[in-house]
Amino acid sequence: MPAPEQPTHPRHSVPVRVGHITIGGTAPVVIQSMTNTDTADVEATVAQVRELAHAGSELVRITVNSEDAARAVPDIVRRLEQAGENIPLVGDFHYNGHKLLANHPDCARLLAKYRINPGNVGRGRKKDEQFAAMIGIARKNGKPVRIGVNWGSLDQSLVARLMDENAQRDEPLDADEIMHEIMVTSALESAAQAEALGLPRSHIILSAKMSGVQDLVTVYRMLSARCDYALHLGLTEAGMGTRGVVASTAALAVLLQEGIGDTIRISLTPEPGGDRTREVIVAQELLQSMGLRHFTPAVIACPGCGRTTSHYFQQLAQDIQSHLRTQMPEWRRDYPGVEEMKVAVMGCVVNGPGESKHADIGISLPGTGEKPVAPVYVDGEKTVTLKGDSIAADFQQIVDDYVKARFGNG
Repeated sequence: MPAPEQPTHPRHSVPVRVGHITIGGTAPVVIQSMTNTDTADVEATVAQVRELAHAGSELVRITVNSEDAARAVPDIVRRLEQAGENIPLVGDFHYNGHKLLANHPDCARLLAKYRINPGNVGRGRKKDEQFAAMIGIARKNGKPVRIGVNWGSLDQSLVARLMDENAQRDEPLDADEIMHEIMVTSALESAAQAEALGLPRSHIILSAKMSGVQDLVTVYRMLSARCDYALHLGLTEAGMGTRGVVASTAALAVLLQEGIGDTIRISLTPEPGGDRTREVIVAQELLQSMGLRHFTPAVIACPGCGRTTSHYFQQLAQDIQSHLRTQMPEWRRDYPGVEEMKVAVMGCVVNGPGESKHADIGISLPGTGEKPVAPVYVDGEKTVTLKGDSIAADFQQIVDDYVKARFGNG
């Protein structure tokens, strides 16, 4: 039987440079996130940008919706630089972006990218004027622009025009089909308008976000087939908790497997008291699970069954995974390649030894009724058997020693 087909990326999109990050072309898929602070609150925004960057976000989008927010951008950039953070900031503009960019040239100069929603630029004649003004400022500053269409805020004049054209067809498109066509046409016509205004193709990224999984997959397939612009993926309004994670993963995994998408964002609604960085971790896990990128060593752990009535292996798996993620900022610098390591934490003899042998390093904990010992396997070979009350601490030390020994020479 032939081996399963691997994810096909890149899509041969035109590469776009955003700060020090390359999007599209042969570059790996880039992870983006967005703050939910009031951008005018410099201290809170800087703190959250740093949290997102430390979690692994490579681009961070901030809302620029007021004079105070635009005025705060230079201070935010300065404080991030002083803290040693080299994270490109994307300005999110709606309704008044043309005024804010014109009134605050330092904001326009220091943002790494602008995000424009063509449905929220203006109405009638002002729409084209205000869109042109924003594109002109992007050109002047050499900034790329994401033209981000969202089905919750479509340009109503475009909707009316395409609905009228559809009604004249011999075989009109159904409601879903015409909605998909409106989304794609909005993105492509806006991109063509930006190019006509002098913005290079290498400065344009497109997105067409919807909140339905099947709708999103269909629209991006259409968009990918009809252009070579770099594409940003995201299921808008994905939701909270498990629902948001599953829906986003279901949509983006299909597209990424087909080689569609150059940047991604998992748009999760934070749970009360929840951590904004969860969306970054989910994005990393998605890309890593698909073999597209590696961010942190993978922990393989069994789900548990009647043979594993002890929760010891669950706690150990959780502790090891937390330890690996905590160590990664230092390990990524000192031990190149460690992010591809696999660690197995298994709960009984059924699959424990086998999975541990297949991993780079693994431990097979005793199940119910088994002898209270835990063999450890390194590179497929059994090296030691742990026992007693210090199994967790001993195994963590073995993992740390393995990382230093295997990856210490770079």
